[in-house]
This record gives sequence, C-alpha cells and structure tokens, in this order.
Amino acid sequence: MTTVRKIIESKARTEVFTVPITATILDALKVMDEGNVGAVLVTENDKIVGIFTERDYARRGELKGKHANETPVRELMSSNLVMVKPDTLLTECADLMYQHHVRHLPIMEKEKVVGIVSIRRLAEALLAEDKGTINKLEHYILGTGYGE
Repeated sequence: MTTVRKIIESKARTEVFTVPITATILDALKVMDEGNVGAVLVTENDKIVGIFTERDYARRGELKGKHANETPVRELMSSNLVMVKPDTLLTECADLMYQHHVRHLPIMEKEKVVGIVSIRRLAEALLAEDKGTINKLEHYILGTGYGE
C-alpha cells in the first residue's frame, strides 16, 4: 500500500503556498496563479488557520457579491482543516476527501506543513499503483518478466 510520502518524494516541487489572513481574495488568487496551484494555506502569526481554494471562490465569491479586490480571504476560507501525515495511506486520503468533501489535504510532519495532497495528485498516484499491480499480475499470468 502506497503512502502520501511517495507523492511528496515524487513531486519535483514541494513548495507550499500561503497568504496571510489579512490578504484579499485577489491576493490569494494571484498567489495561486503564480504558483499554478488550486489552493493556498491561510496563516496568522505563522500558524495555519485555514485553506482557500479555487472552489471556495467559484462557489462563494463573485456570484455572491464578494468582490475579489475588496473581500478578505478569511471570509471565504475553510477553517476546518483535514490534515494527513506522510505515512497516511493513499486510500485513507481518498476516504478523508470523500467524508469531508475536500479536494486538498495539507501534509503535516513534525508540526510543519511539508506539502498538500490534491485530489488530482491522489488520483494520479492511485492510478499508477493500480497499473503496477496490473503489470505484475499480467507477468505472473503469462509467466513472463521473471529472471530478466
């Protein structure tokens, strides 16, 4: 069974993007755009207090009269964070995302966020795991690939 650690180790870039709680939605959107990410962690006094995602903006932003250049990110962020550890199984991550209706899980190690598992990264890792299992089964069934 594969763990979150594999995602962390396989990523070329593990930078975690943050904005202060005093930032506007527009500030957060700019950070997401520059980092090519779909979520930023929100901090206050160097502590993680929430997460702001593209989905938060799409569902509770402009359409509800919250103008990006005027509204503080704290008004739209999610403060009930669901976090995982590097040794969390990928299947557990999928369960957590489903149970809590989230698409991003911050990864905590020794009191520090070391990355974020997005639903996309999770799906890619689970597919790769399944492909590996399928290849092994094919080799076993066909009697190929041994001793090579």
